[in-house]
Amino acid sequence: MSRTKIQYISDVPPHDAIIEAVPGIGNVGKLVVDGLVASYDSKIIARILHPDMPPHATLDSEGLLRPPHLSIHSVSIGSQTVLCICSDAQPTTAAGQHEVAESILDFVKDHSDSRLYVLAGLAMDPEAQGIHVVCSEEGTRRSMEDHGIEVRTGQPESGMIGLAGLLVSLAPLHEVEAVGLVADTVGGATDARAAERLSMFVQDKFGLNIGMDLDRTQAIASRLLESVGISEAAIAEISGEHSYGDLYV
Repeated sequence: MSRTKIQYISDVPPHDAIIEAVPGIGNVGKLVVDGLVASYDSKIIARILHPDMPPHATLDSEGLLRPPHLSIHSVSIGSQTVLCICSDAQPTTAAGQHEVAESILDFVKDHSDSRLYVLAGLAMDPEAQGIHVVCSEEGTRRSMEDHGIEVRTGQPESGMIGLAGLLVSLAPLHEVEAVGLVADTVGGATDARAAERLSMFVQDKFGLNIGMDLDRTQAIASRLLESVGISEAAIAEISGEHSYGDLYV
């Protein structure tokens, strides 16, 4: 029996897509999702709770203490509405990640007929600029290719770990259409350039209005770095002196 609990705060609105990202290499997907939640009209509709999340309760925007969780936000971007699933962490055990992945997929199946996009990063050399489209079901791959979107069969070469990999790979078992979008990144704490590239790819290829310019992704990256204890002086030093560009850490 799954130990995951979903706390509903409001009804799930009609939406055009669901986008998920949690902390990972370069925090590429997290920068995109956090940027959408912070930059547009958004409201939290549910919290996903699991006992294997790191035991760190945090204050919300109203100063109320909340248990560790993943958030589901409804984000209005012009005429489109996107559900964003995000968090500052994921369960620390394989079993916990599996249970949360299945609960998210059940949520999608019960409340949506939209595609689930899972955003992540892949550590590569600085000159690598690719976006890898990953599918776990042949029909989804054919749909991508019919629309001129190349689906990689050799990358990520080592697969996908954690919640991201489980969401994409388990999706067919829950009758959910899911696509993994993995951006090459130099890694580190934040990679604002890779996040910009990933958001623009989703906008151009899938018609979702989530493209964010570098200034916006850098601003979100600065907040993320500060939240984990990296000072403004360190941020400035990184952005000014690092040969890979702003906020490659």
